[in-house]
Amino acid sequence: MAVRAVRGAVQLERDEAGHMSEQVGALLTAVLERNGLTTDDLISIWFTATPDLHSDFPAAAARKLGIVDVPLICAQELDVEGAMPRVVRVLAHIASDKPRADIVHVYLGAAALRKDIAQ
Repeated sequence: MAVRAVRGAVQLERDEAGHMSEQVGALLTAVLERNGLTTDDLISIWFTATPDLHSDFPAAAARKLGIVDVPLICAQELDVEGAMPRVVRVLAHIASDKPRADIVHVYLGAAALRKDIAQ
């Protein structure tokens, strides 16, 4: 079993706690499903949010999904001029036998971040 990392992001329509919870929950669910993972495969998750998001912690969405015994941390994304607004990014460390090339990174509504792999 190796430690792998899987990335993802979602662009929110608005800065509201319920909307953030819904969208980040959808992102985490997609990361797990598309990689054939369960919460037992998670080692830790880093969340970043752009400076214009301050209604809630993105990690709260993970707790609502039942991810309760995995270390989570939130940080603010760099405030770079011209960057996409209202974006939550995740970097999940996982235990997996999959080769690195088979990990599916998930970008929901954040196509401009990774046009090559956006969904």
